[in-house]
Amino acid sequence: MSTAPRLTALDALHRSLGATMTDFAGWDMPLRYGSERDEHNAVRTRAGLFDLSHMGEITVTGPQAVDLLDHALVGNISTVGNGRARYTMICREDGGILDDLIVYRLGETEYMVVANASNAQVVLDALVARAEGFDAEVRDDRDAYALIAVQGPESPGILAQVTDADLDGLKYYAGLPGTVAGVPALIARTGYTGEDGFELFLKPEHAEGVWKALTEAGAGAGLIPCGLSCRDTLRLEAGMPLYGHELTTDLTPFDAGLGRVVKFEKPGDFVGRKALQAAAERAETAPPRKLVGLIAEGRRVPRAGMSVVANGEVIGEVTSGAPSPTLGKPIAMAYVDAAHAAPGTEGVGVDIRGTHEPYQVVALPFYKRQK
Repeated sequence: MSTAPRLTALDALHRSLGATMTDFAGWDMPLRYGSERDEHNAVRTRAGLFDLSHMGEITVTGPQAVDLLDHALVGNISTVGNGRARYTMICREDGGILDDLIVYRLGETEYMVVANASNAQVVLDALVARAEGFDAEVRDDRDAYALIAVQGPESPGILAQVTDADLDGLKYYAGLPGTVAGVPALIARTGYTGEDGFELFLKPEHAEGVWKALTEAGAGAGLIPCGLSCRDTLRLEAGMPLYGHELTTDLTPFDAGLGRVVKFEKPGDFVGRKALQAAAERAETAPPRKLVGLIAEGRRVPRAGMSVVANGEVIGEVTSGAPSPTLGKPIAMAYVDAAHAAPGTEGVGVDIRGTHEPYQVVALPFYKRQK
């Protein structure tokens, strides 16, 4: 028997705005409010407002909280300062990626792990299991937070109108407590769009008031509500991986070109260390495939699972593909054989329903904002 999707605290507001809703990772989420292209371009040039309340917040506290996280995750969490955040991953013993995460250090012995919605329960279960023997508590806080993001070049000016926080002093990948529209929030300068922006963790009962305050503050700057569809094209242009596409349990961080997140130098053992050391050595000597960008020469759009071809042979597979509003062409990320991964490699195509459409191999990301 199928269960009804979960609703965020902003569900009624989304529907009042005419959002097209979709089931995503067990949540009913806004896909778009109007034009996906308009929403994408608003984030690139002005600002967009997102409901991200489907993300999974897990709090880890206690005297050995950091020791647990250093053991459970591949990153060096002991070097994360108070009020800072770190991108990392949680892997299986065989090195396969269970999820990519952001870890926020909220205090001396308090951390918040933010997991992808589709993997939140898997990450929670893994952390609970790996906590055995550590003087630390793992707490499921998914129902304790709503998460609103404001992203785009105008976002600092918009948020500044409704917060007392020192946004100028808030660095990228940092978070600080403050008030937004008069209510307490954790204000983080992170994002998944390739633009400057903020993610606001707050109590669900405060979500609608904060959303409306931000909407009013951003009216003159061109802020509009944005759905998951443009979030996907924004992160694709920025070359950011999506779990289930560029990241899976069949891949290690080194396979995904993200071996930099694995910190072998940290003290003590961690889950997957042995397998990841072997993966690192393989990646140095003979990487089987590399993640690259592909830009279409024509107009046909590649989709995940389509074969990448060269000289009549399959040399890889598309992991994500979409029309790029910023580039004005279809783009894709794909894992391809190392021999065909160099930018500018000629003769590469994507098999789109039997036709080998020509594509240019480029380095990721497709888009990088001017700072």
